[in-house]
Amino acid sequence: MIRKIQLPLQTANLVVGFMVWVLISSLLPYIQEEIAIPAEKVAIVTAVPVILGSILRIPLGYYANIFGARLIFLVSFVLLLFPVFYISEASTYVDLVIGGTFLGIGGAVFSVGVTSLPKYYPKEKLGLVNGIYGAGNIGTAVSTFAAPVIASQVGWAMTAKLYLVLLLVFAALNFFFGDRKEVKVKTPIIEQIKGVYKNEKLWFFSLFYFITFGSFVAFTVFLPNFLVTYFDLEKVDAGMRTAGFIAVATILRPVGGWLGDKFQPLFLLMGVFAGLTVGAIILAFSPSIGLYTAGSMLIAITAGIGNGVIFKLVPYYFNKQAGIVNGIVSMMGGLGGFFPPLLLSTIHSMTGSYSIGFMAFSQVALVSLVLVVWLYYMDRVATAKEVFNSTGQGVLVTDVSGTIQSVNPAFTRLTGYTEEEVLGRNPNLLSSGRQSEEFYTTMWSQIGQEGLWQGKVWNKRKNGEEYLELLSISAVKDDSGDVTRYVGTFSDITPMDVKGSRSI
Repeated sequence: MIRKIQLPLQTANLVVGFMVWVLISSLLPYIQEEIAIPAEKVAIVTAVPVILGSILRIPLGYYANIFGARLIFLVSFVLLLFPVFYISEASTYVDLVIGGTFLGIGGAVFSVGVTSLPKYYPKEKLGLVNGIYGAGNIGTAVSTFAAPVIASQVGWAMTAKLYLVLLLVFAALNFFFGDRKEVKVKTPIIEQIKGVYKNEKLWFFSLFYFITFGSFVAFTVFLPNFLVTYFDLEKVDAGMRTAGFIAVATILRPVGGWLGDKFQPLFLLMGVFAGLTVGAIILAFSPSIGLYTAGSMLIAITAGIGNGVIFKLVPYYFNKQAGIVNGIVSMMGGLGGFFPPLLLSTIHSMTGSYSIGFMAFSQVALVSLVLVVWLYYMDRVATAKEVFNSTGQGVLVTDVSGTIQSVNPAFTRLTGYTEEEVLGRNPNLLSSGRQSEEFYTTMWSQIGQEGLWQGKVWNKRKNGEEYLELLSISAVKDDSGDVTRYVGTFSDITPMDVKGSRSI
């Protein structure tokens, strides 16, 4: 029973964590009525929770493997009581920065669930599971929508205090219903980092999540104040529009994970970054709230799907180091939400326009699209190489003149020749001399006519031992029909009595 409720419990934990994470940005229009915040520092107040919320994702992901999700969520919610109370009593800009920094713990808990939940489900369902869990970022929408409504009735300080009750309730829920018997992984963090930091996929996934989740977080903290100041919307209206953006991105996150289970995830990411590119270009030239809404919704759709797809890829490629990799990738996503608001504010203060910032975002998304295409083809090449190296049959590849270009490990095992010894040479170095010239003439004539020959051949190993092999030779042609190389595959079929007589 306890194991079955981990997905809904941990998803609810994430909702609460993200509600607290965006507490300041959700209440900022009301806070500014009582606390003077310099215009050039508004972006800092909304962005500081992202810093700690990003950096802490690495240790929280790691310790979720060491101690289990139950203890990490419980401790995180207890620790959040202090900055939330401090903010409710804030009276200066500095108070908001100090309290906001430690609100980052709420965003950091994301890496706990994506590390813990894959232990309960088979690999083919991890995209959907992590997508459902990731939908817990709806907590940002809940705060963005509900906090202004409540604050209009009881004030922003009392609204913040209500979050203390929520944190205590969920600390208790984790104490009683968290899984005390969760499988623990106690590989030292340094060893885990050493095992993954040279893997280029870690950094590609980090970049992709930097863009997809970063755009989600950036718009979440940027939109409420932007819509009020730029389009003169009412605070509640701005909050509802932002909540709509968050809701769309959040609902589509499990959809992205499910699609990642069913289809090639890298193909899906190509569509994601194409959509982000177009959406950002629309924002760069949006003169009205209508076009701005259309561009924002396109970004919400593609970012939501992208967030789900990426966390299908992480446990698929990094099953044993999921904790540390989830922490690194999710940290980069959080940092992706820190820089855009600052960049947009800086550009606006220098030029009076947000267009340059949005256009820069579109170009970063376009570069990511190119990288996904490159990674897809490199992945195909790597897969082909793995098949080539792991097959039990010997394989040799020659050019059209018969010069050996490559061989696989099975070739070395069967013939005794290393790759270095045969590269640039002709396959006739394996000849035993038993076959006549007419035999080879007939063989190559058939290859020329049909593109394929298969038969039995006596060949010779490096040590001089003769063996009988079943050999297939295929002609590889390009699109114009010209032969570009030949591929030979063979296996040892020497009769046991022959092998036995040699060993006597």
